[in-house]
Amino acid sequence: MTTERQGARRRRIPAAIALAAAALLAFAGAAAADEHPLRFVGSVQLDYLSVPTADPANPGTLDGSTLEVSLRASRELGEHAEATIKVCFACHGFEAGAAYVDLRAADELVVRFGRMTPAFGSFPERHDPANHHTSDKPLVYDMGRMLELRAWNEGILPAPWVDNGVEVRGTRFVERGRLDYAAYLLSGPKGGADAADFDFTLSRSPGQYYTDTNSQPIVGARVAGTLEFDDASDVTVGASSMLGTYDPARKLSFVIAGVDVVARLAFATLRGEYLVRRTEVAIGDTPALRWKYGPGADGAYADYFVKDGFYLEGEVPLGRVELIARWDGLRRKGNVLVTSPLTARAAMYRYTAAAAVRIDPAVRLKGSLELYDLGASRELALHLGVATPF
Repeated sequence: MTTERQGARRRRIPAAIALAAAALLAFAGAAAADEHPLRFVGSVQLDYLSVPTADPANPGTLDGSTLEVSLRASRELGEHAEATIKVCFACHGFEAGAAYVDLRAADELVVRFGRMTPAFGSFPERHDPANHHTSDKPLVYDMGRMLELRAWNEGILPAPWVDNGVEVRGTRFVERGRLDYAAYLLSGPKGGADAADFDFTLSRSPGQYYTDTNSQPIVGARVAGTLEFDDASDVTVGASSMLGTYDPARKLSFVIAGVDVVARLAFATLRGEYLVRRTEVAIGDTPALRWKYGPGADGAYADYFVKDGFYLEGEVPLGRVELIARWDGLRRKGNVLVTSPLTARAAMYRYTAAAAVRIDPAVRLKGSLELYDLGASRELALHLGVATPF
């Protein structure tokens, strides 16, 4: 990257921060000028991650302290419209986590356009640190705190997945339950012309964060049904999908599908999700030099890989303490680049025991012990953090 381009990139970062701050101030000023109040909500989490078993010469994760902050402001624009702006700060810096307008086409139907987290899966609905009781996210939704994150290129769909587009979402209430549904068009994930996977760094870099690299939207949808037993117990089952292309030439396609279950019981909350992603890759002009494994029996190199994963989680409240147990995993099948430490069939599994203690009605102290099974080795990870909404 040239010095001129580096300078331009550095200038865009404070410019984006200033723009977001100005938007929030203007938002607040406009709200104060009329009868529609401005509503604020946010969360803060400080988490410390230690991996005592890791090789200091070959770190596989972003250990140490990480701060996550989010601030969201919403305001009604009239009887049928509402605007939302969300500013976030984490290890990737400042960003606009949301900037959208909801148009209520009917009491149970909303059209949303702007920058948003689309409806996919169960966990993204509670991805803010104040809304989930472990310090980290399930592996399928990991955004940079898992072990071996560079080798695995994070999870399947890092949460929150923030993108530009339009979404139609609605709810249909029925006796003893409801049906939630959504469909959307988005800019989509990004990758280079010679991509071997999504480029999550490119997707979050200031220069490309708010643009579409191939001018072709991706499509997605979600449907979820909830059966209510009483005010304290219900079960929700959902299914989600997303598909499109991610390279500039619109030649490399991907498909993501997922199913999820949440059972909210009087004595515990049980959750489970399964995600799978099929991703096409660019073979290149010299595949023998690019890929770790040779061609198949037909003499051709496979032009895709499959990555899937899951988590099963139980949460039990005991007074001021919530006890959490989670088992999750990631698997990958397909060729890998010659520089990758993974094999053609790779897997990792993680076993987590955690607790969240309410030291104040709105403040939780979080701690967790994680055992990673990486196949050839096992690693231990320790989390200690504090989180609060505001």
